[in-house]
Formats: sequence, C-alpha cells, structure tokens
Amino acid sequence: MNNLPIFLSLLLISSLYLNPIVSAQRYAAIFNFGDSLADAGNLCADGIPAYLATARLPYGMNFFGFPTGRCSDGRIVTDFIAQELGLPLLPPSKAHNATFHRGANFAITGATAMDISFFEGRGLGKNIWNAGSLHTQLKWFDEMKPSICSSPQDCRDLFRRSLFIVGEFGGNDYNAPIFAFRKMDEVHELIPFVVDSISKAVEKLIADGAVELVVPGVLPIGCFPVYLTIFNNEAVKNFGPQSGCLRNFNTLAWAHNSMLQRAILRLRNKYPGVRIIYGDFYTPIVQFMLHPEKFGFYKQPPRACCGAAGMGSYNFNLTAKCGDPGATACADPTTHWNWDGIHLTEASYGHIAKGWLYGPYADPPILSRSSAQ
Repeated sequence: MNNLPIFLSLLLISSLYLNPIVSAQRYAAIFNFGDSLADAGNLCADGIPAYLATARLPYGMNFFGFPTGRCSDGRIVTDFIAQELGLPLLPPSKAHNATFHRGANFAITGATAMDISFFEGRGLGKNIWNAGSLHTQLKWFDEMKPSICSSPQDCRDLFRRSLFIVGEFGGNDYNAPIFAFRKMDEVHELIPFVVDSISKAVEKLIADGAVELVVPGVLPIGCFPVYLTIFNNEAVKNFGPQSGCLRNFNTLAWAHNSMLQRAILRLRNKYPGVRIIYGDFYTPIVQFMLHPEKFGFYKQPPRACCGAAGMGSYNFNLTAKCGDPGATACADPTTHWNWDGIHLTEASYGHIAKGWLYGPYADPPILSRSSAQ
C-alpha cells in the first residue's frame, strides 16, 4: 500500500500547526530596549523622582489603575505583544526582586541611541538628562546574563528562542538639537550616526545569539502637540494641508526611517539566518490622523487627551503637562490617539502592536507564516 499521500497530508497538517499565528508560544522570552515609548518603570525602580510627572495619575489610569512609569494611560506596545505571545508583562530591568527568565525591559525614558559624549562634543550635553543610552542598556543586558543563564551556551540557547525589540531609538537624539533650536540641516546630520549606532546594537545582539529582532523606526513627530505648540509661530507655512502636521519634522522622521530600513536590508544580507523585522510607528500614526474613525478616534486636530490648554487647539501646555497640577485627562482616552502631547494612548499602542504582530505595520510581521520555517 502506498502511504505517500497520507504522509504528505500529515506533513501539510503539521506545517499548518507550526504557523506561529496558531502557536504563539514559540518565544521563550522577550528582551526590550528603548526610550519612553517602551519604558515600563525603570526610572521608578528606586523610588519615584519628584520631577517625574509620568509616575503620577492619570498615567496608568487604564488597565493598571495606577501609574507604573509607563508614559501612557495604560499598556504600551511591548505589553500587548507579550500578552499576545502568552508571556508575562516584561518587568523593568532595574526592578528589585523580579525574575527575568521570561524577559526584561531595559527601556528608560529619555534614552538616546548615542552616548552622552556624542552630544557633549556638539555643545548639546545639557539637552541630554538620561545616561541610559542604547549601548548602556546593552551593558545592563550583559550584567543580567548570569542571573538568567547558567552558562554562555545556555544564554545562546535562550536567546535563540527569544524575541528582541531594539527601540524605538532616535527620537531623543534628534530632540537634543531640535529643542536647542538648531537648524534642521544640523539635525539631519545626526541621522547616519544614530542609524549606525542602532545597527551596531543589532549586530551585538546577533553575536549574543539573537535570531529574531524587531527594529522600530521613529514617529512622525510633526504630528505631536509638543512640537506643534513650541514651533507654532515660526512654521505657519509648514503645515501639511490634510494632516495639519509640521512637514519639516515629519521629513526628518521619514529620512531616519528610510536610512534605517536600508541598514536593516544590509544586515539581512549579512546575516541570512537571522530574521530582522522593521517595526513601523510612522504609518499607523499618520493613519490615525487621516482616518481616525477607522480606529475609534475622534476626528480633530492633533490633540492630547491629557494636558492643559495652551497655544492652538492641541491641549498641550509646557507649564501644565499631563500629571502636573492644572492638567486633566479626557473622559475616554480610547477616543484619542495622543495621550500627553508626546506619547500615545493605550488604544494607539494596541493598534500598533497588532500591526507589528500580524501586519501591516511590520516588515515582515512578527507572526508571519514565513517565520515558521
């Protein structure tokens, strides 16, 4: 009796069940690096600093019911990804009495891709207030290894079964010259340095054993109330006619993302056995702006859910930011894509996380059929 057809049928069925969309438990852990878009409380590990408004209500009002150090009303992208993969929420790497065998979050608010010496050499040292740069976070990762692995080979085995999220990085690097009111040409000059730093970090993690990495781009910052408020007077002729965003800032973000995607392509060619995913923040936020009703958001100018009235209709005031006296939160943050003028709402992060997991906001999606091979 010829059993070949039966064998082929069983092979087809088994291949379907190898699809990670069906079996999300394919990752043993998640290790995340980044800035305030991904910080899960590293600034609060040794107590809440008096200056840290993001550690006060209404931050964390949704899902958690209390502030956690996340710059949102609730969960962030990494939380949604961990939940979808059946993993616990990543503890901040600086947390005491935490276990990191299922992953850790090294992200910290204010983080940059470049070390502080880079900015000091350009007269921008005073604009960088956090020393937790990308490569500092990689050192924290190295320091953690003995607590989660019994040997270098044990580490490599774990990391081969883990998902690494490297960023977003770049936003705070560009903010240093932007908020020092340097010319945009000078800001653009930073892009190759930032992208190279991210590329080197990816290669370092690959050398450690990582084979699946998400490398996110930066946001269309010209759509955010903080920039729209501060640069409102000098950029009247620079507004996008449909979005109302500042085109020069979005051009900066687009240039960074384009160079980063070219760098990712080079890394893919250099490491054919490694899966490097581009995580897109830019496209979904533009879609939130242009087609808000598709996501359950109000159709309105770029407006912070949490803040106080300032210039224009952006609900952003530097002297009364979210978490400060005089600032209030909107009744339903799920109707807003922007949380505090600088960061996103839990609802926005949920849409982006889904787009990274299943498409269309990732290249390729984290849980794409091809990743089962």
